[in-house]
Amino acid sequence: MEAETLALAQEMDFSMWSLFARATLTVKLVMILLILASFWSWSIIVQKLISYRKARAEAAVFDRAFWSGEPLDELFDQIGPEPSGRSERVFAAGMTEWRRSHRQDGGLIAGAQARIDRSMDVAIAKEAEDLQSGLSILATVGSVTPFVGLFGTVWGIMHSFIGIAEQQNTNLAVVAPGIAEALLATGLGLLAAIPAVIFYNKFSADSDRIVAGYEAFADEFATILSRQLDS
Repeated sequence: MEAETLALAQEMDFSMWSLFARATLTVKLVMILLILASFWSWSIIVQKLISYRKARAEAAVFDRAFWSGEPLDELFDQIGPEPSGRSERVFAAGMTEWRRSHRQDGGLIAGAQARIDRSMDVAIAKEAEDLQSGLSILATVGSVTPFVGLFGTVWGIMHSFIGIAEQQNTNLAVVAPGIAEALLATGLGLLAAIPAVIFYNKFSADSDRIVAGYEAFADEFATILSRQLDS
């Protein structure tokens, strides 16, 4: 009897596709949902890796140009009022308000410093929102998919026990396939959740560092303009 059971177990196909094909409709839907969530999170991860690398490179290039000693008006004329770089957009927001604050006779309208600061703060807030877009999806995938996978596992195990009761047989050949199918759902849930959590933490830290760099630049730029206002 044991030899027959072992032979039956060895004949069964335990590949990923076979486990999926033998699963119940509910477990199949859970697996498909988890696979889609994994692809979704990885698309966000790749996009953010490219976006953050580009943001750091743009900031480094702009910092060199800003501190090169070139007059700020000439630098602003080069990049224009709507530049593509994130650091450049913060600078452009401040310079645009700086120029708008000048009267036709060359004097400054009262409250120029406060308006310049607010303009740059708004620009920084927009860049921060763009940098952090999609991170909430990673957080959701990382926190929800393990429970979705667990639901699939519980449902699969329940179906296996129903099969055992119907066949009145607890042989390995009867129990193993259902348990394997159920555990596959948990594995897919963890496969989706682990990268999402890791990269959510990474991107949150990276975003904070990049935004902190924009805020530091805005403070330095505001200090430079303040000196010109005082003079």
